[in-house]
Amino acid sequence: FLTIAPCDAAEPWQLGSQDAATPIMQGIIDLHHDIFFFLILIFVFVSWMLVRALWHFHEQTNPIPQRIVHGTTIEIIRTIFPSIIPMFIAIPSFALLYSMDEVVVDPANTIKAIG
Repeated sequence: FLTIAPCDAAEPWQLGSQDAATPIMQGIIDLHHDIFFFLILIFVFVSWMLVRALWHFHEQTNPIPQRIVHGTTIEIIRTIFPSIIPMFIAIPSFALLYSMDEVVVDPANTIKAIG
């Protein structure tokens, strides 16, 4: 045990977490990676929309962008997607939260404190 324990110590200037020692920590790391994936998707989509709006909007040819301002489709997208994304994040996080309450191994010793 004493030869294995220092192998997983924190290192100077370490980026990220250490190797998981328990299944719960592995679940936390996996949940972090899943949430980061959705974060990258949102960032790419918002950046693409901003660049596309800046690239295609010209004041001389299209002074009032009717499709962006009065579009029913874009309003539906702007309403539905922000409500769906937290559901994709909530399902694995609740599964991880409830798995933390499970007792995996029966304890070898029990202590009864009276006082």
